[in-house]
Amino acid sequence: MREALIRRLPRQLCADSPAVLAEVLEDGVNMALWQRRLSRPVERFAARLARGEPLAVSQVVELEHPEAEPGLGRLLVAHAGAEGYAEFVADLTWLVSAYACLIDARRVGLRLRSLETAMCPRFHVDRVPLRLVTTYCGIGSQWLREGAMARARLGDASAEPGEAQQIDTGAVALFKGEKWLGNEGAGIVHRSPRPAGEPRLLLTLDWLA
Repeated sequence: MREALIRRLPRQLCADSPAVLAEVLEDGVNMALWQRRLSRPVERFAARLARGEPLAVSQVVELEHPEAEPGLGRLLVAHAGAEGYAEFVADLTWLVSAYACLIDARRVGLRLRSLETAMCPRFHVDRVPLRLVTTYCGIGSQWLREGAMARARLGDASAEPGEAQQIDTGAVALFKGEKWLGNEGAGIVHRSPRPAGEPRLLLTLDWLA
């Protein structure tokens, strides 16, 4: 009985290949993490955005079909002359395309924000099907292995463990939430990191349709 229970615990998969992202579709997997490193042009441009004027981009990306290339040509156009702009937009385009193709999405909610404080400082789960999260600049999000904290006490600061798993800057995570069919009660537990003295540049993608 105990062995059967252990097998049912949600799993988190990490690898240095983007192929790992597709494994989040498997039953029993609530996070897939691609441990990548950003190119220098993308890294520099992201740092420029994070340390510049406050940034809060929010848009719905419409795709004619899930394999269509998203039209992001006007995104951040005010920075088009900066070094690394083309590479950064190309990276965003690839992530949106890969995300949409993976789940057959035709509408994707894109948010790109610079942050100086923790947006969601308490451990929680998302009430969404599947969210892509990557931190282009600054400290990455934190997550917990199953059992590290009682789900019934999520949001309770006194119940939070002293240590958490840390996602590296540039790594791409797919967080399966509570609205993924069959994943009720098993969304990945995560939080925004505590401020580390530098701004963050955070991208999230959500499946809208």
